[in-house]
Amino acid sequence: MGFRFQRRMTLAPGLCLNVSKSGAGISVGPRGASVSLGPNGAYGHAGIPGTGLGYRTKLNKAGSAQTGASASAPSGEGGLAVELQVSDSGQVAYRYADGTPMSDTDARTLRREAEAEIRERLQALCEKRNADLVALGELHQDTPPPGPEGYEPRSFDELPPTAPTLRPLRWWQRLWPPAGRRRAEDNARRRADFDAAYRDWEWRKGEFDAAEFARQQRENRGVWDDFDAMAKTLHERLEEIDWPRETEVDFDLGTDERTIALDIDLPGEDEMPDREWSMPPKRLKLTPKNLSATRQRKLYRDHVHGIAFRVLGAVFARLPAVQEARVSGYRESVDAATGSRHDQYLYSIKVTRERWERIHFDALEEVDPVAAVEAFTLRRDMTKTGIFRGIDPFKLV
Repeated sequence: MGFRFQRRMTLAPGLCLNVSKSGAGISVGPRGASVSLGPNGAYGHAGIPGTGLGYRTKLNKAGSAQTGASASAPSGEGGLAVELQVSDSGQVAYRYADGTPMSDTDARTLRREAEAEIRERLQALCEKRNADLVALGELHQDTPPPGPEGYEPRSFDELPPTAPTLRPLRWWQRLWPPAGRRRAEDNARRRADFDAAYRDWEWRKGEFDAAEFARQQRENRGVWDDFDAMAKTLHERLEEIDWPRETEVDFDLGTDERTIALDIDLPGEDEMPDREWSMPPKRLKLTPKNLSATRQRKLYRDHVHGIAFRVLGAVFARLPAVQEARVSGYRESVDAATGSRHDQYLYSIKVTRERWERIHFDALEEVDPVAAVEAFTLRRDMTKTGIFRGIDPFKLV
């Protein structure tokens, strides 16, 4: 990408013919924010109207798409050119970088000339949406193995400020004292700003390193017999888990450091995805397919059991003194007869460290979290299709 000088001839409002040594091409879009299609591919163009001076970037570079769970996927580096907006029904709307909707004519031209690039970006968005669905059922696969490995302090990753480049005195500034004083004052300000920024950086680094050292001491020593150190360590570890859905965990240490009880506020079934996505081979759109009720319940069943598995992993990996954990998961439920809301416990699991260590943590992709908890002491009333009825959880005594 780079700056260039070019000329173009207007054929119709919003449609121009570009002329260059490499051949002719078509541009669509308003002045200053257009998309050009030519023999070398598709380009986004931003320029200063009336000057012929512009800036362009190629749209078909690998990996330049920015897609996500949202419906918007800008194409081109920096999102300068075109946005592809995918609706809940899978239809694609095209917009210029400034948010202006693209005309039907321009959109047809873009689809015809840049089909491969558009398809690549839509495919990436399709895969990301489906990956979110898969991640719900595979949460347990990131569970750490039990063992007192300790905590390795992280390095402070913020780079120090760059020293300023002091501007030298020109010969004429040496001959004219007022100009020389202004240059010296400017250099002094640059040096003072740098010194202040460097002191702030050193302060942040010192605080970070001190916090990491304190955490290392807490996780390597305090977790054996200090209740406060155990609670803070577990809290930090649970916060660091990348939960696919909002999940809250409360825990209570027993009368000694050997037991712990945890209550998990589980997401509801209505928070699970209800569709998966595919891309038809001959159309530039995404196609949603509704999940069956049975598959949705199975996804929910796998996810809530995966949450329990992941929480147990954090306990036995980072609290080496704990020998027994009791994990119970509940969700908010509505009484159909009265309309009142209450917590409905779906499962309650009692696990000893000795039983937990029998799991092969080097092959978690082969482990079914639903079947895994059945090897422990379990209270659960669930049908084969994943319908739960409430239970009374184990209590910490």
